[in-house]
Amino acid sequence: MPDNTSEKTPISLLGLGAMGTALARTWLAAGHPLTLWNRSPGRSAALAADGARVASTAAEAVAENGLVVLCLLDDASVGDALADADLTGKDLVDLTTTTPAEARERARWAAGRGARFLDGGIMAIPSMIGTPGSGGYVLYSGSRELFEDRKDVLTVPAGTKYVGADAGFAALYDVALLSAMYGMFAGISHAFALVREEEIEAGEFGSLLADWLIAMAPHARSSAAGPDGGDPADQDTTSPAVVAAGNATLLRTAVEQGVGTGPLTAFMAATGEDAAG
Repeated sequence: MPDNTSEKTPISLLGLGAMGTALARTWLAAGHPLTLWNRSPGRSAALAADGARVASTAAEAVAENGLVVLCLLDDASVGDALADADLTGKDLVDLTTTTPAEARERARWAAGRGARFLDGGIMAIPSMIGTPGSGGYVLYSGSRELFEDRKDVLTVPAGTKYVGADAGFAALYDVALLSAMYGMFAGISHAFALVREEEIEAGEFGSLLADWLIAMAPHARSSAAGPDGGDPADQDTTSPAVVAAGNATLLRTAVEQGVGTGPLTAFMAATGEDAAG
């Protein structure tokens, strides 16, 4: 249950990397009493000067407050940090980047030790935390009751999106969204590689590329309906033969320009599209 000892909910935060530090500064600025622990104690000095309490062990930090937020390197680090902590009655919010399977197993582990559990996927970089209008947000999955009880605290650093009772969903959404982002970055790099050796002004090409990608972005929504769903006006009626011939042209052009075909072949393999010729 939420703490009632202060007008602002006290928080124990484990992990002071770049993201953890950004979270800490934001909660402190909002007036939340904060207890910190980090494997490297030196990182907490500036935050202590701003009013945070620094615990000597992770177990001590956990014991201080009912709400415990973790922002560590990986799931193994979470297990190590909490190994000696009494989690009975605690609310654990794990913002560590993990896989869906790791998040689900951590939720079972937390329940077995008497704690409620939320997994979180941070869709932001540290500079976006605590910055109104930055567009950053955190995906949450797991205990809906915990999310609702602690929502006022969780929305301080960034927006929140609850994506389901399955504790693995936040991690899955996180990785799927990042995979799309990395695919886009790979495509951008590939596009610039194609034109780099030609007499093409990079800035002008970059503007065309940005406008083109913006125009194509709504395809993400139409893709959700599948090939036979959604608005018929949005469906691609290009024949498989034309698609295959076009893909072959993309591949041949890359070879002609001396550029690797990796981003193209990865996309074609993911979509099951063949390249003829």
